[in-house]
Amino acid sequence: MAKVLAVLSSGHKDTENNYETGWWAEELFAPMEVLEKAGHQVDLASPLGGKPALDQVSISEDYDPEGKYKKIYESGVADNTTALSEVVPENYDAVFIVGGHGAMYDLAENETLHNIINAVYDNGNIVSAVCHGPAPLLWTKRPDGKSIISGLDVTGYPEAVEPEGLPAILPFSLEGEMSKVANYSAEQKVVWGNDQLLTGRDPFSSEELAEELVKAFDKKTKKGN
Repeated sequence: MAKVLAVLSSGHKDTENNYETGWWAEELFAPMEVLEKAGHQVDLASPLGGKPALDQVSISEDYDPEGKYKKIYESGVADNTTALSEVVPENYDAVFIVGGHGAMYDLAENETLHNIINAVYDNGNIVSAVCHGPAPLLWTKRPDGKSIISGLDVTGYPEAVEPEGLPAILPFSLEGEMSKVANYSAEQKVVWGNDQLLTGRDPFSSEELAEELVKAFDKKTKKGN
């Protein structure tokens, strides 16, 4: 059994622009379902701990027509996250950064998260992120001072499909910043940058990303036997 640390944004409120965001339901619950079905454990963490703010749009009829993720959310499975400051990275086989625009705010430049990512990576384990989740990878610096994704193949949420008007109030362009340091692809759904770094493009890639993690865990287990 592998242990995965799923990291969620605690949420962000922009009163000036009447905008609230947080983590995206499908990007946690779809991978969680795949991972748990395969016998792996998923623990949840966020900057503030406790109940992190969900982007309510992610459980609207437009994005969750059958109400599947709304039902899971309302069951309370994501109500008790561990604060990032209390996480022990050595306990985990992978860190998985859940998307949602909230990741652009309270995860992107969070040094505690950067330290967790580096520790997981240095232990030979997997760093993964989906949609806007790769934002903190930009600021996770390796000993050479370069980003952990520097020079690697990556994906993340494309600028062209951002909601109309939203890029103007976001703190930065995810695609723009990733393109400066890595080989960014807007087309590929799931991309391995190397054996330890995995990124997914959007909510619809999250299940496939989890399947890739399961394959990687299986491969590692076979190697160990």
